[in-house]
Amino acid sequence: MPVRTVRPADPRVSVVIPARNEARNLEIILPMLPPVHEVILVDGNSVDDTVATAQRVLPGIRVVHQTRKGKGNALACGFEAVTGDVVVMFDADCSADPDEIPRFVQALVDGADVAKGTRYALGGGSDDITILRNLGNRGLNALCNVILGTRYSDLCYGYNAFWADVLPEIGLLSSELPRPADGTMLWGDGFEIETVLTCRWSSAALAITEVPSHEKLRVHGHSNLNAVTDGIRVLKSIMHERRRAVAGRAEARRVAVHAVPPIVAGQPAAAHGAPVAAAAAAAVVVGLEEDVA
Repeated sequence: MPVRTVRPADPRVSVVIPARNEARNLEIILPMLPPVHEVILVDGNSVDDTVATAQRVLPGIRVVHQTRKGKGNALACGFEAVTGDVVVMFDADCSADPDEIPRFVQALVDGADVAKGTRYALGGGSDDITILRNLGNRGLNALCNVILGTRYSDLCYGYNAFWADVLPEIGLLSSELPRPADGTMLWGDGFEIETVLTCRWSSAALAITEVPSHEKLRVHGHSNLNAVTDGIRVLKSIMHERRRAVAGRAEARRVAVHAVPPIVAGQPAAAHGAPVAAAAAAAVVVGLEEDVA
């Protein structure tokens, strides 16, 4: 477990909002946000006046442009731009309630590394989820809990918050990786990002607190989410993250065993702990780099 600096009791909050052609929704939701350290809008090559509207409605908003396509890439670009202590993932379609942000932040201040939103806890709910999406989410959630040994109640919900200092442990794809020439998305760049994040928070042994959240209806436009194709990507993500976690642990154990120096007579046994810990950490880094490649 990495050694962390002392976290502030009154953290600077960075709200990251991925958006593509959401001008009409941003005009509604941005004025409703509570005062925070920064709001980062990640524009996904919008063809409407998304950026101009955001800058008009919320002067001082930071705008970054995603480098590839997909919600996962947009979030990764936004995370890289964060300067605050806490990151809040917030959708632009008016489905997320801004009044819940303090609740997420408080869960972090109270000791969690991650505040995971859930629509299936007391106080949570959804005005938007269909019967098909509900059944699919529950099935995928149960599968994830069995395979990864987790206890989540809402795997695919995207309203979450976490301390910015855990970002290195998540290992998301860099925004600087090139876009595939065939127009496809790199793994993790799509709607599977919520599942990838959830799995990696768990494999990193972070302290996760579920926070009840109520999902509202999108006000304008239509969602790009497809229950079938994106559900398949989520399923693949669970299996992919399971293999990744197992491989990472195996590599850490292998390197740790081979890195143990011979015990020298008269040398304190405690002196052998540091090389082992360093080797294990190095193995995790190698595993992340190989996974991205």
